[in-house]
Amino acid sequence: MTTVSAYAATSATEPLTKTTITRRNVGPHDVAFDIHFAGICHSDIHTVKSEWGTPNYPVVPGHEIAGVVTEVGPDVTKFKVGDRVGVGCFVDSCRECPSCRAGEEQYCTNPGMVGTYNAIGRDGEPTQGGYSGAIVVDENYVLSIPDSLPLDAAAPLLCAGITLYSPLRHWNAGPGTSVAVVGLGGLGHMGVKLAHAMGAKVTVLSQSLKKMEDGLRLGADEYYATSDPTTFETLAGSFDLILNTVSANLDLNAYLGLLKPDGTLVELGMPEHPMTLSAPLLVSARRRLAGSMIGGIAETQEMLNFCAERDVRPEIELITPDYINEAYQRVLASDVRYRFVIDTESLRG
Repeated sequence: MTTVSAYAATSATEPLTKTTITRRNVGPHDVAFDIHFAGICHSDIHTVKSEWGTPNYPVVPGHEIAGVVTEVGPDVTKFKVGDRVGVGCFVDSCRECPSCRAGEEQYCTNPGMVGTYNAIGRDGEPTQGGYSGAIVVDENYVLSIPDSLPLDAAAPLLCAGITLYSPLRHWNAGPGTSVAVVGLGGLGHMGVKLAHAMGAKVTVLSQSLKKMEDGLRLGADEYYATSDPTTFETLAGSFDLILNTVSANLDLNAYLGLLKPDGTLVELGMPEHPMTLSAPLLVSARRRLAGSMIGGIAETQEMLNFCAERDVRPEIELITPDYINEAYQRVLASDVRYRFVIDTESLRG
């Protein structure tokens, strides 16, 4: 076992603090790597604050992880020492269910994917995430980061990037399609960049116009404020695909009315309360309400390659580990444009 420095949450109310954790010895199919950068996802905050159930404290968050390989097991064929690699939201799955066999491990049903943190691995030990100096992961759940992608910018792609890429690909966004992105935050700004890179016409739907300049710079063709009721009249029946990146309870019926016939509204956030919708809005134009969650390993690798080829990168603010708690407060206040990334140099040693 190897001891590494990390930042962990010990309760829902206390700040994250520096500690040490152990990583397992490298097994035959394992890849060990030094973590250079770890993104901060809102899911990290939900977890440590017990908003999605009580976690197994102490918990080291972080599932947007990028680094450099330091050791590989004797049976590893995909990676070698010195490779630039990443790990996203899960580190294992059953490998046998229909979802796993189809390369959609995120929808593993037997009993489910093993999260990068706050889960139990095959060894019976709790998984701990990327707010740390190093990690050991089975090679089948490690991604290769192309040389043209800086490691710091690559980290948020492993959750924010794939969360938007997967539905855009699944619902065939591209030339001739009209895509709306609801919310211009850590997820939404990646949706704008990716949809634009795919050739779609992109519209941002945000509560206000305060980020309009940013949205147009990032690749949006149009930008509307949803606080203006005329927006929903102007844009009625306009979109093939709407990606809702916010976790607040929105008026789904208003957004369903923005879809063309056969259009799809995809939920990517998870609102606290149940949602209601009008059946006639669905029936009258064969509209769909759907959901999507990250992506499988193969699709995540495809996304990384796409971003490298098209020079698609998240907008990031680099921080040191001792700023994590302040960063959490700023995320909650929507005071980041658009993703915090932790430089973990001080945790490596």
